[in-house]
Amino acid sequence: MLIPLSTLREASRRAAQPQVRSLNEARSRGLPTVFMCHSHLDKVLVQGLVTLLDEAGWRAYVDWTDPEMPASPNRETASRIDLKIRECDFFLFLATSNSMGSRWCPWEIGLAHGTKQNERIVICPTSEGSTTHGNEYLDLYRRLELSDLRQLAVWQPGDTRNGVLIAQL
Repeated sequence: MLIPLSTLREASRRAAQPQVRSLNEARSRGLPTVFMCHSHLDKVLVQGLVTLLDEAGWRAYVDWTDPEMPASPNRETASRIDLKIRECDFFLFLATSNSMGSRWCPWEIGLAHGTKQNERIVICPTSEGSTTHGNEYLDLYRRLELSDLRQLAVWQPGDTRNGVLIAQL
């Protein structure tokens, strides 16, 4: 099931209790790390998805929480994003109307496509009412959705039956 934006908004109201404080600590403990590709206009939705990922044992990198990220986008921003995409185990694109119209997100997806194995790139399609976001990418990459038990799971392109809970990846 596509992740409803209301689910992400609801999750953002819960205080995320990360199991680790940093990507380095996550790696040292064997926890999966993920670069979160998103629109900065979706801050609440990103916070909700980070909470859900934390609850599943994943550690997300979000650029606006990085104290080393420049205040205004520039070459250093691009270099830092490139580095973080390469460092993280997975690349996750949060598909919303804002991210689908972003100038940075397509660049980040292209960078991930050129540096990561396809199974390490995941699209998180979302829905609000009858509107869905992210359909353009669903046949290219795996997707993150909610299982029947409302847990985060990943499905192969075109597969609707055999999702794998992200806690098992």
